[in-house]
Amino acid sequence: MSRPAENEFVPYYSRYISLVPESNVLPVLEAQLAELDRLAHSIPPEREQFRYAEGKWSIREVLGHLIDGERVFAYRAFCISRGESAPLPSLDQNAYVAESRYNERAIGDLAAEFSWLRKSSLAFLNALTEAEWKRIGIASNNPVSVLALAYIMAGHIRHHLKVLHASYGVPG
Repeated sequence: MSRPAENEFVPYYSRYISLVPESNVLPVLEAQLAELDRLAHSIPPEREQFRYAEGKWSIREVLGHLIDGERVFAYRAFCISRGESAPLPSLDQNAYVAESRYNERAIGDLAAEFSWLRKSSLAFLNALTEAEWKRIGIASNNPVSVLALAYIMAGHIRHHLKVLHASYGVPG
């Protein structure tokens, strides 16, 4: 496995892909299972709905957003790996979180749901052929490869973990 080439994603996604310098993304995705579980269990219940500023997501909502991202990026990777030629839709992350009711769910339940999704993503990704990894489709009106989507998945988690540490005071 190699890193995605610059023609496999648009510059916007560099913000996530650059956070994953590893040449094989699969161990990174696997390690994030334990990392996110540890983080979720380090948050006291009274802090789960903490927001660092007005209009920002709560810690529960950030974890819920990670669930949403996992679902969307994995679905895109699945569709593209299967040769889907129709453009895949964008997502409005703020609208998704606003409709989610993540604040009504305990952080342990959110961590468990993420774990199930990530394990499903890993089962799918581990079965891909080299040709499937390199397939490029259209998502959010932009070209993206299956490989780039896997790196985006890993980088998206790393990005939000940095935010949780820096802005929410969640232990590292």
